[in-house]
Amino acid sequence: MKTMMQAVLCRDHGGIDGLALGDLPVPVPGAGEVRIKVRAAGLNFADLLMVKGAYQEKPPLPFVPGLEIAGDVECLGPGVTGVAPGQPVMTTLSHGGLAEAAIAKADDLVALPDGIDYATAAALAIAYGTAYGSLRWASRLEEGDILVVHGAAGGVGLASVDCGKALGATVIGTARGAAHLEVVKKYGADHVIDTGSEDVRARIKELTAGHGADLIFDPIGGDLFDASLRSLAWGGRILVIGFAGGRIQAIPANLLLVKNVGAIGFYWGSYRKHDPARVRSSFQTLLSWLAEGRINPHVSITRPLSEYQEALTMLAARKSTGKIVLTID
Repeated sequence: MKTMMQAVLCRDHGGIDGLALGDLPVPVPGAGEVRIKVRAAGLNFADLLMVKGAYQEKPPLPFVPGLEIAGDVECLGPGVTGVAPGQPVMTTLSHGGLAEAAIAKADDLVALPDGIDYATAAALAIAYGTAYGSLRWASRLEEGDILVVHGAAGGVGLASVDCGKALGATVIGTARGAAHLEVVKKYGADHVIDTGSEDVRARIKELTAGHGADLIFDPIGGDLFDASLRSLAWGGRILVIGFAGGRIQAIPANLLLVKNVGAIGFYWGSYRKHDPARVRSSFQTLLSWLAEGRINPHVSITRPLSEYQEALTMLAARKSTGKIVLTID
């Protein structure tokens, strides 16, 4: 049995350039934990923030980044039942996924159905968990609603387009550039808007015949949020998912008042702590949708663990669509 493993190490908050591939002892699971032989690990913008020390949660240095994995159960910690070594699973982590092995809470595991490959499963957890949770739990998206998804060509954006269509919404996807918009169209968006060349507020008004959006999914923030808030229908809602645009916007309360609209913050990661049963239930729903062909996670790029730096750099530069996944043999 191996006693050492390869892992991506963050020894200081120097960003991507401060990471290094090194050897660590193979971790031993504690009570209620399992060790996973990692087969695939999804990359997220949260990883980029975490290695800069700019994320909401700051693991003590040194640490291994990586928030979502798929692989095989290797061994069980004390008290773990209902799972067996060799079982294919997916799970989310607070960190530690960019390695040959990782420790996960047994309660966070979700068994993979037959026919679901590791890369697809690793791409599902956070992007689709965020999309499904924000649309169903937080904002109560209803069939027939007009949903605008900003950053629609990215991992969580495409997932929200996918889930929005599965839930019966009319979806308007926004992105920058013709190539990204083409991907958004292929994923089922009814309409697209180029945020690099079009007036977003005017186009939403035009595409909705003056009605406005019932729900806007916004992981960008800044100026795009300001335009979006004024693009809501009466009684509409805007989801604050993140601030990839770089500016954290102030929300004018008077606009919420006069149009009876709501601004809803949604941080999916906190549900792992506060309502893990709901998270597991949503994964079961998403996996059943995947098996039925109702959703189709888009893995645009796969790279081996050794090419983590190139993969993270592509993620930071927003040169990819959908998800980037590291694979481990």
